[in-house]
Amino acid sequence: MNRRTPRTEPVDDNFLREVAAWSEGQVPRSPGEACDVRTGRELLELFDSQLGSRHLDLAARELGARGVGYYSIGSAGHESNAAVAAALRTTDPALLHYRSGGFYLRRAAEVSDLAPLWDVLLGVVAAASEPIAGGRHKVFGRGELSIVPQTSTIASHLPRAVGLAFSIERAAKLGLRTEWPRDSVVVCSFGDASANHSTTAGALNTAAHCAYQHIPLPLLLVCEDNGIGISVATPEGWIPRSLSTRAELTWFDADGRDPLECLAVAERAANWVRTHRRPALLRLRTVRLMGHAGSDVETGYRSPEDITADYRRDPLLGTAEALVDHGVLDARQVIDRYEAKRAEVAETAERALGQRKLASSAEVRASIARDSPERIAERVRLVTAETTERDTVSGAAPSEQGTPLTLAQSINRALSEELAHNEGSLVFGQDIARKGGVYGVTRSLHRKFGGARVFDTLLDEQSILGTALGAGLAGLLPIPEIQYLAYLHNAADQIRGEAATTGFFSSGRYRNPMVVRVPSYAYQRGFGGHFHNDNSVAALLDIPGVVVASPARPDDAAAMLRSCLAAADVDGRVCVFLEPIALYHTRDLHEAGDGAWTAEFPTGAEGHVPLGSAAEYVFGSDLTVVTSGNGLAMSLRVARRLRQRGVGVRVLDLRWLAPLPRHQLFRAAESTGRVLVADETRTSGGISERVITALIDLGFAGAVRRVSSADSFIPLGEAAHHVLLDEESIERTALEMI
Repeated sequence: MNRRTPRTEPVDDNFLREVAAWSEGQVPRSPGEACDVRTGRELLELFDSQLGSRHLDLAARELGARGVGYYSIGSAGHESNAAVAAALRTTDPALLHYRSGGFYLRRAAEVSDLAPLWDVLLGVVAAASEPIAGGRHKVFGRGELSIVPQTSTIASHLPRAVGLAFSIERAAKLGLRTEWPRDSVVVCSFGDASANHSTTAGALNTAAHCAYQHIPLPLLLVCEDNGIGISVATPEGWIPRSLSTRAELTWFDADGRDPLECLAVAERAANWVRTHRRPALLRLRTVRLMGHAGSDVETGYRSPEDITADYRRDPLLGTAEALVDHGVLDARQVIDRYEAKRAEVAETAERALGQRKLASSAEVRASIARDSPERIAERVRLVTAETTERDTVSGAAPSEQGTPLTLAQSINRALSEELAHNEGSLVFGQDIARKGGVYGVTRSLHRKFGGARVFDTLLDEQSILGTALGAGLAGLLPIPEIQYLAYLHNAADQIRGEAATTGFFSSGRYRNPMVVRVPSYAYQRGFGGHFHNDNSVAALLDIPGVVVASPARPDDAAAMLRSCLAAADVDGRVCVFLEPIALYHTRDLHEAGDGAWTAEFPTGAEGHVPLGSAAEYVFGSDLTVVTSGNGLAMSLRVARRLRQRGVGVRVLDLRWLAPLPRHQLFRAAESTGRVLVADETRTSGGISERVITALIDLGFAGAVRRVSSADSFIPLGEAAHHVLLDEESIERTALEMI
């Protein structure tokens, strides 16, 4: 037999040996009746996709051994997922497990002018021309196939899948169009080991929670159960025991070695979800062949007998048997197809090696985040003009229009403005609807805009952000609230590993616009302790492309929220909006009744704060105090006292923690030659480290000091003041510097 690449895997030899034996009269089963033309065609199409997937895996390992391939987690043993693709439409959005080669090839076969073998091999060799990730990662994804690229290894894509199914239906309820047809089914696959992850448990619970309330959710979850997670066996029967009895989730089960059963069961499951608009679980019994990945030495934790026994469950053998049993092919023709696919993949792999690789840091990072400041500014101008016009039409009195607002009131009005402007915007989170949020920030929005657009969620931060991930994919503009900053850490990977990477791994083809509102920081007079007072922001600041806003004043908060919403809408940006809880209802700055911490709702040019632009308060030129959030009010009070002592201070409110206003920071520092960073976050991993590093990088040679909160969790009661930044520390250090 003519082979373009060497056979190095026992599973390859086993397939050929088994099929060759059939040609010598050792038929696999008693010959069945000849199948009809449609079934024969379906089996051949399935087999072709499965063969392609198998030889892609073999080629990936061979390329890796040569040092020219960079990804070898394969689909061998899981090729039966091609039947799931056959049961669905190419317009059904798919968020796939990384062993989905069969699914990808079978779906691609439905669309002309695509070369799926070429696509996958370009990913394996990290070629810049790879059509979805551009050589940044080997993923299964393509816009023409409605396959959203995923890099999840722990089922972190499941909350997004739930959110997408929810959002397709919610968009239809609102009369809005999405990229996908109204009757789409969202399919999401995952492994049996990942079924034990808390992310999976949360997603399944959210799906069931929606179904229990009769909220439409057209989601087909596919658990590909191969019985092992890397080296740890899944207990026999655990998946059906743990998943088949899930309330509100209809259960389907299919043997991956039986292609006709797979096709029939997958079709029933897909049709059930499409018809009933309710979630279902399909367990696909698979087997993992050739170990976890190319670097995995399976014999280190499994016996040779167990490994060899799995060969009998090879889905390629199952499909080959069905083709021979039903007279579609004979054994010789099966082998010929197998070897022809090997040669096709080998030739394609050699061509792929000649493709250009990513050539620079800028090229790698090009798809992390778009930035269109002029379009953002234009969107903000449009929104503010609409607000002025509505106020005029409604007859709002000038005194009412210019009423000073608190921080909470200003954010509330900005949210109301956005909901009025954009019918695709959604505000959601725990307690934000009828209650209006723990601090009243979303009060009245539910009454004004209805429960389809302003709604409560269940208590699960992963699911809240998953809803936002799905809504953004569906073309809506989600504005989720995470009730406290400490709770965001429960689900940070939904931002880090899912939202932030969507553009990166799809070359911008898919995006996840969202503005995540988070009541944040401390200074709540000792109330609530750690979980209601958290000043840890490091987990957000190292995520490439994520916008982190930290407003302090009411007018800034409204304008910055507009800018975040515009950046999400125009550029698909992921924005985190950190709102200082302690300043929500603050009215005064220096003396009781001065009203200096209230402001009119900003309009005109003041209604827009560009991303990465700081605010300056100039009271002299002796010292620059750099701060943000709660630190601004403290620094302004200190500046007033210092001015009374003859010390002139320039206060710079960063406003944006990412992107950091580096050049404004440098100019403010140069203007005085001395910088004091007043940082309410922690000494380690806090804002001050970034600020001082930026100054050094830009060449600032003056004096630099910092005061910050301690590296501590925040305790209950008055003890909190022992570990938080205070005015005394700011003032004392400022005087020392002068």
